[in-house]
Amino acid sequence: MSTSESTAVSDKLDPRHKVILGVIMVSTFVVFLNETALGVALPQIMEQLNIQPSTGQWLNTAYMLTMAVIIPTTGFLLQRFSTKPMYIAAMTFFTTGTLVAALSQDFFVLLMGRILQASGTAIMMPLLMTTVMVLVPEHLRGRINGNISLVLSAAPALGPAFSGLVLSVLDWRWLFWIMLPIGIVTLIIGTIRISNSQEPRKIPIDVISVILSAFAFSGLIYGLSSFADAARGVATLSPWIPLGIGVVFFALFLQRQARLQKTDSALLDLRTFRSRSFTEAMGIMGLGMMILFGAGILIPIYMQNVLGVEPLTTGLMMLPGGLAMGLLGPVVGRMYDKHGPQRLLIPGSIAVSVAFWTMTTFGTQTSIWFVFGSYSLLSVGLAFLFTPLFALSLSSVPPQLYSYASATIGTLQQLAGAAGTALFVTVMTIISAGLRDGGASDVEALAGGMRSAFLIGAIASLGLIAIAVILKRPASTEEMARELQH
Repeated sequence: MSTSESTAVSDKLDPRHKVILGVIMVSTFVVFLNETALGVALPQIMEQLNIQPSTGQWLNTAYMLTMAVIIPTTGFLLQRFSTKPMYIAAMTFFTTGTLVAALSQDFFVLLMGRILQASGTAIMMPLLMTTVMVLVPEHLRGRINGNISLVLSAAPALGPAFSGLVLSVLDWRWLFWIMLPIGIVTLIIGTIRISNSQEPRKIPIDVISVILSAFAFSGLIYGLSSFADAARGVATLSPWIPLGIGVVFFALFLQRQARLQKTDSALLDLRTFRSRSFTEAMGIMGLGMMILFGAGILIPIYMQNVLGVEPLTTGLMMLPGGLAMGLLGPVVGRMYDKHGPQRLLIPGSIAVSVAFWTMTTFGTQTSIWFVFGSYSLLSVGLAFLFTPLFALSLSSVPPQLYSYASATIGTLQQLAGAAGTALFVTVMTIISAGLRDGGASDVEALAGGMRSAFLIGAIASLGLIAIAVILKRPASTEEMARELQH
């Protein structure tokens, strides 16, 4: 398609659709900024509320568990309800939770606020991705998904830096007081300006599927998240118990969805995986998320506990990589529209692999600038992965499955993130303990454990390259419709 033709199509995009996308993107940025901002504040919160680290971590664990329970249901919710009521519900949950957290004087109230915030956050991303697929012409989806990548990457990257700046002059509650007016304004604007972009389908919800989903995904997330505590010897419950419960309920959930989707009444329709392109894209995205979350939690520990870098400096050193990942999104999106996925995914996966192999050389005397370069290369490589994958995965399923594909992507991100964190931290802890028992100093043992964890990531990155090489453009709409019938 020529540039003039593309511009003509773009100019015909309903201005109301641009408003809808703009408001939802800004709102998504706000809720994702909030997700990572609290981590830096945890020491201050634990001191003021007089709670132990094991209790304080529940502010993040409960957030993840809420996301894990709600996201799988969004496929149904986005079919059952129109864009506007879903947006209002999401931002109402988020702003109410923000107000509760800002007013909290004890841990329980703060935890309730975080759960309410997570309920809104869980809806926003699938809502944004589904709305893009409904409103944006196919030849512009790469560019728009690039903007989504900017939102989803830049917001979490800015979270710790934003938190650090606020905490340097204000109490931790101001993290929520600052967010509150932004949430209220976007809620008001969205309520006034957003119109419904698709007709809802009056389908009944399967309560049994909701129950199975809640036990399945909360068990999996909690079990995976508990492995790090188990490796440190501070877990109150063996992680294999919730993980085993999660696996059993997950199998029951899949079995029930396979039966219900025959009558188009599944909570999470799994026919999305009949598309080879969607399945391959989910494979790369899952590995990519494991790598991203694993590196994201280990590199700050390495810089502070091995290299002796201050927390604020650590955040500032990691900030450019996160911003680069986000700011490259629109550029990569335009390249996707022009060249397709493989020309982006192959070099992106190679860059990720090179970054991880350099991380396997980290030691006690490694230059901070070498760490900065490795993390920045990793961020750039991931930018060349995630933007094409968002566009490719959703373009690989027929329109009636867009909401289920969005819910699947969100669920996969939560599971892969928890799995990556569990794997990297567990390997690091076990290897470090062994080296320490062998006579190594604490710093040397921690560095050795880090190298082993990064080696796992380096080996996994080879899988990224393998899948990227065989991944193709999605089938046409007609071909996908025929696949859906089989």
